[in-house]
Amino acid sequence: MKEQETGIAISGGSSIEYADMLILRYGEFTLKGKNRARFEKTVLRHVKEMVKPYPQVVLSKEFGRIYVQLNGEPAGELAASLKNVFGIASISPVKVSLSEFDDILSASRTFLEIIAPAPGTTFKVNARRVWKEFPHGSIEMNKLISTPLLQGYPGLIVDVKSPQMELKIEIREGHTYIFCENIPGVGGFPLGTNGKAMLLLSGGIDSPVAGWSSMRRGLEVECVHFYSYPYTSELARQKVVDLARVLSRYAGVIKLHLVPFTEVQTAFTGIGQDNLIITLMRRAMLKITTRLAEREGALALVTGESLGQVASQTLSSMNVIGRATTLPLLRPLVMMDKSEIVELSQMIGTYDLSILPYEDCCTLFVPKSPTTNPNLRIVDKIEATLPGYAARLDAAVEGTETISITPYGDEKPRDVVPAQAGLQEEWF
Repeated sequence: MKEQETGIAISGGSSIEYADMLILRYGEFTLKGKNRARFEKTVLRHVKEMVKPYPQVVLSKEFGRIYVQLNGEPAGELAASLKNVFGIASISPVKVSLSEFDDILSASRTFLEIIAPAPGTTFKVNARRVWKEFPHGSIEMNKLISTPLLQGYPGLIVDVKSPQMELKIEIREGHTYIFCENIPGVGGFPLGTNGKAMLLLSGGIDSPVAGWSSMRRGLEVECVHFYSYPYTSELARQKVVDLARVLSRYAGVIKLHLVPFTEVQTAFTGIGQDNLIITLMRRAMLKITTRLAEREGALALVTGESLGQVASQTLSSMNVIGRATTLPLLRPLVMMDKSEIVELSQMIGTYDLSILPYEDCCTLFVPKSPTTNPNLRIVDKIEATLPGYAARLDAAVEGTETISITPYGDEKPRDVVPAQAGLQEEWF
């Protein structure tokens, strides 16, 4: 016996292998009153983007649901993709029959044969007569369907209160939907319904999780990555592109801004303030990202900081670093343990990429003993007196390369500046 995602005990296959349709249900945004229609429209638009590779799919919607008519397209592939759409709380694979009693009973028997419930599985039929002209009521249909099913599967045990398997039958005009599985979706708010933010994306574990968490709360996210050619390789750059591609599975498309950071970084060396290098570099990153946010119409910055995890993430350091921007600085992981962050990264599919051991340019500049309690007055004075500092920040913004990344692998350069990019340390 094995456990299905829904908790149904089965010994055979899943109904998704033979589904005619998928039912998508909305998440928590359905509680949002006047915004509900806008949120539903946004989810539907994202679903349309995700089903583009499947030309036979037909979409329709009603209050609280989207119907995905498969017409021969692979249900398993589509469900795996659509459960990543923010705002979708669950997916049910559905067998469709005509709304005639004999067809419903026959389809129900076939459905049960596909599921092949293990002996001892508790069971109930839950019929709902949406089409009121159907000759049998809901309670009557429960008995008319369950009796022959139980005769065919004597190992099933009736439990009307908390069954392991609940066969749901929705009788509608023209067609009846039969299903029992409930595949969890990511839920949350539809992507972009709460505005746009810029994610500082490194090649480590934390920042991709922060990006996913932000998107789940309805933020459209654009990624910003800092590289220091020639200290890092093309493989390190590709790692960050691949991380952005994983995030694009949840967004449909992700913009990745690649910022040349070598000149800014090297400006901080040799000034006799080695213990402040991380603080200065992180403030410079926020300043540059703020400029990019203003250009792209983003209203906040997102980082993967977790309180106390490293020297630059003490409360004192975060206070001094955060003052480099006037935009809201969102830290979705700030109170999470590393083990919780790792678990989330494994769930969303970024962990294996994040731990790839490609070289990190920042290890060339990070001091042995970075300060955990930087002084804002000293930091401001260093930045104000550093020769050519403002010009270097300007050059980094101007030299930024932007590419659009989709789950299907196409990258569309925009404002490309020839450069070889690399991996930034996991600060975010």
